[in-house]
Amino acid sequence: MANLRFEVVAEAYKKKPLEVITPVERPSEFFGKYVFNRAKMYKYLPADVYEKLIDVIDNGTRLDRNIADAVAMGMKKWANENGVTHYTHWFQPLTEGTAEKHDAFVEPDGKGGMIEEFSGKLLVQQEPDASSFPSGGIRNTFEARGYSAWDPTSPVFIIDDTLCIPTIFISYTGESLDYKAPLLRSLQAVNSSAAAVAQYFDPQVKKVTCNLGWEQEYFLVDESLYFARPDLMLTGRTLMGHDSAKNQQMDDHYFGTIPERVQAFMKDLEIQALELGIPCKTRHNEVAPNQFELAPIFEETNLAVDHNMLLMSLMKKVARKHSFRVLLHEKPFAGVNGSGKHNNWSLSTDTGVLLHAPGKTQEENLRFVVFIVETLMGVYRHNGLLKASIMSATNAHRLGGNEAPPAIISSFLGKQLSSLLEHIEKADKEELFSMAGKKGIELDIARIPQLLIDNTDRNRTSPFAFTGNRFEFRAVGSEANCSSALIVLNTAVAEALVDFKARVDALISQGEEPTHAIIDILREDIRTCKPIQFEGNGYSEEWMEEAQRRGLDCETSCPLVFDRYLDEASVQMFESQNVMQRNELEARNEVKWETYTKKVQIEARVLGDICMNHIIPVATHYQSRLAKNVQSMFDIFPREKATSLTSRNVKIIEEIAERTQFIETEVEELVNARKVANRIENERDKAIAYHDTIAPKLETIRYQVDKLELLVADELWTLPKYRELLFIR
Repeated sequence: MANLRFEVVAEAYKKKPLEVITPVERPSEFFGKYVFNRAKMYKYLPADVYEKLIDVIDNGTRLDRNIADAVAMGMKKWANENGVTHYTHWFQPLTEGTAEKHDAFVEPDGKGGMIEEFSGKLLVQQEPDASSFPSGGIRNTFEARGYSAWDPTSPVFIIDDTLCIPTIFISYTGESLDYKAPLLRSLQAVNSSAAAVAQYFDPQVKKVTCNLGWEQEYFLVDESLYFARPDLMLTGRTLMGHDSAKNQQMDDHYFGTIPERVQAFMKDLEIQALELGIPCKTRHNEVAPNQFELAPIFEETNLAVDHNMLLMSLMKKVARKHSFRVLLHEKPFAGVNGSGKHNNWSLSTDTGVLLHAPGKTQEENLRFVVFIVETLMGVYRHNGLLKASIMSATNAHRLGGNEAPPAIISSFLGKQLSSLLEHIEKADKEELFSMAGKKGIELDIARIPQLLIDNTDRNRTSPFAFTGNRFEFRAVGSEANCSSALIVLNTAVAEALVDFKARVDALISQGEEPTHAIIDILREDIRTCKPIQFEGNGYSEEWMEEAQRRGLDCETSCPLVFDRYLDEASVQMFESQNVMQRNELEARNEVKWETYTKKVQIEARVLGDICMNHIIPVATHYQSRLAKNVQSMFDIFPREKATSLTSRNVKIIEEIAERTQFIETEVEELVNARKVANRIENERDKAIAYHDTIAPKLETIRYQVDKLELLVADELWTLPKYRELLFIR
């Protein structure tokens, strides 16, 4: 019996890497080739228009609609020179992806012909149909109007023949329907609150910028094998599949030699990414077979998020060209590491990095400690909410799997920094600092100069680790929009800084010297946020128990974790920082619950289909073949000898019968459980039902299927196995 799987695998092994045409120029020469960056703005815009637009980008001044026509004209001229015929408002709805509607640069000329036109009005604002995007009930289907509005801080770029204009996306009544609008508000909240605190130490500080460096992990699988796995095609992960005898246990893939086909893909991807202004820096093999990572240079957060969303789209496009498929699911394969997207987060002013030590002066070192502690305060107060920001139906498979951070938010600081905070907290106040006349204040924090960037160890079990001059939020999922986590983190830190300043100012108004007041409040906060600090093994059972004693959020049910968005403390935080209002949070939670339900629902339907149409027919076919063999043996040999010779086959026949019967029963129960859950109208309750009654059955059925994979003859098994999916070169 011919097996298509063997043909597909054989064809995959024959594939050779495509030749990638490398530009003659050095990367620095073609970087940003298809981006309307400052150099191109300067070239294509009138001088006064250029100055006004740069003021908008750098200083956050309101965009003057009067200059929009001139900007649009300059963009169009540049776009036409690059063969562009269409434009689109490129935005990030609540689907975890991006959206775009392409319009041609044409308008009727009134004489039966057409002219090429692109006005400031079309640049600044459009009205895409919002009825089919997730809204969480903010508006009804018949209320389709939504607006996309240009975000000048993220540069326009060209993809193929289309000018892409980064925008926010809001409803007719002004609520955000995307990730970018609240992200921009959270960045403004951090800017305003952090600048106010930084001015205690340097009155010249005018602006605080939030920076992000993401690390994108992903899997590659051969395209032909991908198409032979319905579960990969429809859910992004394998719903069944027994471990390969060899996977990652030899630690030989991590940082290993990059396979030739993959190298060609990476090279092609990097060239196109660099042309789009994405500053690709690092590439390497990750821990699991066929798993890789790409990381850029740090950028301002809004731009970094846009670049990550653009890169994920670009990866899929380039992978298809090289006969690969990119898997961004957090856990596409059981038994090997899943994929994350570590978010390296930092703050910097127009005069330096706030989370950098040692400083040139002791005041700078004190500033460093203040911003470390207030970041911890934000994370501590809203640790459950921060977990909710990275939780999803897909990332839930990865978190806590002894390969990624656990589903409990804690922060690792390293021995030296932890000791420093303990010293500040416990030292006698009079010994901690002294006044030295005209020499200024001499603080007893001399240990900071030894706190060099590379003097902080790493803890891969920590979801939120300090790594020298930044915090690394390791729990973010590989297919997530970084904005989800950063909106919460930025807002929580902004709230902590506002509260810190209010308490310090209160002491100063009572006559306390400013530095004394800062240290008094700092010591209070070091004590308060101590439960969030953990230096040990985040995978241990002891930590789970300890975390509960500390009052940290230990919930693991994805639908229940989403409740943290609607806690009164969360709503008050978002509203006080002008990031989101209660109705926006309620709507987003509706979307989160609905999305969770749909993803598990699709997985359940796919698994049931594969079981009934692939697994059971193949298993029973093999069972019938074995039965014929048994019968033939009894026809040839005496009964006693035949019984002995066929005992193994009989056991396999019995085991196949038991396992297939179990699968059939479980699939039927799975269908019935879905029917019951689907009748639930409340989205939260429906998501809980899917989590509690349906998701567990997927694993129960998988266990039986994986056992059958080991029983059935390899020549009959129709689905590509792990040893084939994970080791194609």
